[in-house]
Amino acid sequence: MTNQRLDGNTLERCRALSTSSLSDALDKHGLPGAVEGLRPLMPEACIAGQAFTLAYMPVGAEGGTVGDFLDDLGVGDVVVIDNRGRTDCTVWGNIMTEVAKRNGVEGTVVDGVNRDLQESLALTYPIWSRQGHMRTGKDRVMLQAMNVPVCLGTVRVEPGDLVCADGNGVVVIPLSQVASVLATAESIEEKEEAILRDVRSGSSLGEARANHGYHALQTRDAS
Repeated sequence: MTNQRLDGNTLERCRALSTSSLSDALDKHGLPGAVEGLRPLMPEACIAGQAFTLAYMPVGAEGGTVGDFLDDLGVGDVVVIDNRGRTDCTVWGNIMTEVAKRNGVEGTVVDGVNRDLQESLALTYPIWSRQGHMRTGKDRVMLQAMNVPVCLGTVRVEPGDLVCADGNGVVVIPLSQVASVLATAESIEEKEEAILRDVRSGSSLGEARANHGYHALQTRDAS
């Protein structure tokens, strides 16, 4: 895990933004980061925290475990599990939900599936995954490594990167780019709010968009 920690104010600013705005800001900076295909267990959930990454592999001939990594997480961390998009077996369930909730973990993002959905809903613990499924990952997958670069779909996630997720999905912002992407996303939301104000005051959509540069809000700046 990186030793660089984001301050609480930065994380609160992220939570105040939609992932749509953050995705547009990533586009503006020419950065990947919008994760495809992960769905929220609770559409109303909104999280922002630094990635604690886990890489899973199919179990080998000598076996392996799914890992007791939750004991190593801190308050506000986001569990990021790369299970290579597998949908035939789970890597997250009710016991892990209970421990994560107790330890103040921000939420869990899985490139794969999770189970025991009712228990996680009852605890209001935020999870994003491909879908729900009941089949255990024990004896099928093993924890290969912790705090290494992983992938969520085609998006690379480094330990400590900023992970933001809401009802729209998941975005990943490289730790070194957080300040600039966040400032751009806030500017985008301000301009979109100005467009809405103009429309509500009677302006046409085309006029309001033109006045605030809507069509270029996410366009990458020429370098």
